[in-house]
Amino acid sequence: MYEYKFVKIEFKKITGRPTEDYREVINNHAKEGWRFIQILTPDFTSAPGLGTYFELIFERPQNT
Repeated sequence: MYEYKFVKIEFKKITGRPTEDYREVINNHAKEGWRFIQILTPDFTSAPGLGTYFELIFERPQNT
């Protein structure tokens, strides 16, 4: 079995850039045993392709 973690990274309202460096977030989670699976942009505003955040999905074996 695996456990999953979803990390939301929001975009700054003025610049549209992420509030955190996703590479740093991925590396920090890897040090804790999480494996990066996918990045999603599930939230879209009225303009196609302009989201307000993205989510990083991680997994690791579940402790039993």
